[in-house]
Amino acid sequence: MWLSLSICIVTCLVMILSVLFFPKIKFGKKFSINTYWVVTLAGALLLFAVGEANFKTVGEALIADTAINPLKILALFLSMTILSIFLDELGFFRYLASAVLKKARTGQKKLFLFLYLIVSVLTVFTSNDIIILSFTPFICYFAKNAKINPTPYLAAEFVAANTWSMALIIGNPTNIYLATAFDVDFFSYLKISIVPTLFAGLVAFGALYLMFRKHLSAPIEGEPEDIKIEDKLLLWVGIAHLAVCTVLLAISSYIGIEMWLVSICSVGSLFLFVLVISLVRKQKPKELLGCVKRAPYQLIPFVLSMFIMIVVLSEKGISASIANFFGKDLAILKYGTTSFLMANVINNIPMSVFYSSIIGAMGGGTAALQAVFATIIGSNIGAFLTPIGALAGIMWSSILNEHGLKFGYLDFLKIGVFVAIPTLFAALGGLFAVSGLM
Repeated sequence: MWLSLSICIVTCLVMILSVLFFPKIKFGKKFSINTYWVVTLAGALLLFAVGEANFKTVGEALIADTAINPLKILALFLSMTILSIFLDELGFFRYLASAVLKKARTGQKKLFLFLYLIVSVLTVFTSNDIIILSFTPFICYFAKNAKINPTPYLAAEFVAANTWSMALIIGNPTNIYLATAFDVDFFSYLKISIVPTLFAGLVAFGALYLMFRKHLSAPIEGEPEDIKIEDKLLLWVGIAHLAVCTVLLAISSYIGIEMWLVSICSVGSLFLFVLVISLVRKQKPKELLGCVKRAPYQLIPFVLSMFIMIVVLSEKGISASIANFFGKDLAILKYGTTSFLMANVINNIPMSVFYSSIIGAMGGGTAALQAVFATIIGSNIGAFLTPIGALAGIMWSSILNEHGLKFGYLDFLKIGVFVAIPTLFAALGGLFAVSGLM
């Protein structure tokens, strides 16, 4: 047991150090790979090499016909991300942002509110990661053109995306993993999540406004970016597929179709439609090529490696020991706060995998369901305490560096402490208020 635990702890520590000090390995000028998944893959392989991991046990877990199967969860997350990337390739998110920001040019306070609202709404129906990837470059360009401080808007975007991602099961891969692992369907999830999300969203905005109110008093001197969508046919094809997919996900448990199949079929249909349109037009399907290029494939080895480590820890009885230590009393507070902190030690995706095994050892019941939703809250809000909290934070920091904006660990932590902690307790309070519905 101690050897397995030691390997997993060292792997997580090295992963954190890699993110902080050597996030990428470069091969020449054009090719590079992220080190965080290389480290976790090495840790998983080491478990096999020393005999702590069993190929048969891990293989059975990977092909098991259960909701916690990581292959199904990866299929769901990657396909939903591709649907969002397709719309982003067409300029949809930047167009919406530009249209909203043009209407808010009377002052930075109104602009700040509009940005927070548009990011929040889009995140609910898509994914926090794709919104962050889409909006961060736009905010950098816009702030430069408008001659305003980008920090309040970058913080508002990141906080909004990682708060309102709690609303629907599809908003964050951690939601998908934890909810499907315990057979929580789309509407059952929404029934519980909506109140904590509203509480958290309002508190987060209030904390952000208090923090940046002085910066927002400065005038806007420049002009917003003018964005136009050239291909309206493909835009409507993309919107229709995302809308239909979301509706089918909502009713999937009632029609007996698993969510990963719904999303995979939606992506397959989208690709077919776009390929036919491209053939008729005699054009290259450049948007599809963009989707293929931008899909977050690094999540595959990362999630599978972390899953292997969690399988090993569960086999050794570590998850059960932690579950016994936590007990069933005050499950919302215990699981919400510890998952929030643990996400910033091992990242929110492996944290969710680990906590799913701990919750599974509780033996079911209302306390276990409370722990599931509390952990979902911790996994989302923990993302904006430090840049380690989520992959989105790592990607966000990387984009800022590319635009010449210095935003170090302490800068991130300053905003995180002021905003994330009150937001966490607001969300947990909201969860406690609706716990009678479980």
